[in-house]
Amino acid sequence: MGRKGESITLSIREQDKKQLEALADSYGMTWGDKPNISRLMKAIAQGKLRIAPNHDWTQERIRALDTARKALIDAGKMDEAIEMAKMLQERSELTIPFQREIYNFLESPQPSWRQKIDNFIRRQQPFCLTYQDAREVNWQFTVRFAVVQFIEKRQYLVCRTDESEGNQDIPELSHNWTLRLDRIEDATVAPINTPWLDNLELIEVSFELREGLVFAYRSKPNDLNIEDIEGTQPKRKVTRQIFNTFWFFREIASYYGDCVIIEPENVRLRYLEKIKCLCDQYEVQ
Repeated sequence: MGRKGESITLSIREQDKKQLEALADSYGMTWGDKPNISRLMKAIAQGKLRIAPNHDWTQERIRALDTARKALIDAGKMDEAIEMAKMLQERSELTIPFQREIYNFLESPQPSWRQKIDNFIRRQQPFCLTYQDAREVNWQFTVRFAVVQFIEKRQYLVCRTDESEGNQDIPELSHNWTLRLDRIEDATVAPINTPWLDNLELIEVSFELREGLVFAYRSKPNDLNIEDIEGTQPKRKVTRQIFNTFWFFREIASYYGDCVIIEPENVRLRYLEKIKCLCDQYEVQ
């Protein structure tokens, strides 16, 4: 008696049929010397062959995912960063140097000093940090408050320390430091027995908005107050807390003449010095 079998009918184009036959042939799914689509389907159904994801991701997508991976690392979310790296590792579109980078990361996902810093911040535990800056100068800091903060597309360890020597900011903010995380190749970190402080050193600054910026300006999280100024021309006054004049100047410089610092006087004079230096560079009389 003949054996009864089950069959299905595939309604596909001739081109798709040829591609399936080519797959069957490449995996040795043949009947005699001819590729057999039925055997290919059976092997897939039984798990002997697995359907892999497509391999047509653009380099823009790869770079975007890697940027997200690095942001997760800087934010201290290492478990999520590792899962992102595992997903990237499965892709065939990665260049060989990038494959090596992902492999090395998964072998050693986070330096021990970074893990310690994240733990100290969570526990509000002051710590000592040895740091080498871009000029390869070593600094020893006693960190009493710290946060990891995103500033201008980079992650920084923004911290308040007992040390102020070498800090170029105004005296009121001279214990605040911004240390680039991607420049920390190695660091010695150890806890210390001293109180954790509530915040960075902060000062209030006021600046005046003029012309189109009066209507275009959007409030920032550290703005304390925004008020209209009476007069024939529309103006507004913004009062804000800042922890660093360098980053403050970087922001308002993009507003050009539509923004004027009012107070405090030492911040206003420091910005004026930068304007004078710029005029000298352009030989403005």
